[in-house]
Amino acid sequence: MNLLIPPPVVVLICGVGMWAVDRYAGFGAFKAVWLAPIAYVLLAAGLLLLIVAIVSFVASRTTINPLRPSGASSLITTGVFRLSRNPIYLADLLILAAFAVWLGNVLNVVFLAAFVWYINRFQILPEERALMNLFGESYVAYFAKVRRWL
Repeated sequence: MNLLIPPPVVVLICGVGMWAVDRYAGFGAFKAVWLAPIAYVLLAAGLLLLIVAIVSFVASRTTINPLRPSGASSLITTGVFRLSRNPIYLADLLILAAFAVWLGNVLNVVFLAAFVWYINRFQILPEERALMNLFGESYVAYFAKVRRWL
């Protein structure tokens, strides 16, 4: 696999970048009373999705380690995995979006786009290849039916 940075570290890097932009950019900031409530809803949705996806991995007794998808012992296609092939990365994106909204700087959209690009390129594509090799036709059918993000 061609992984450069583990996904949780990518989330942290994006979060630190958002904070730095908000603190030091000097432009792009906006304030509104609705920012905090939207941020809380996004955060709650992201955390709930993350917890449900992790519980699915544990219940299926398969690896959750994004660095070793070839170690998966089963293909999860139920629950939140019926809606997204990558609910944990979607949860990460929702959490980052919550932080971006809470900070209130439009420039932070760049970090959201960078997160999606990086995770697609360096995490999801290698995972898809590994799962295709492991689960063959089962994964092909799942891949055709369920979208990558949502």
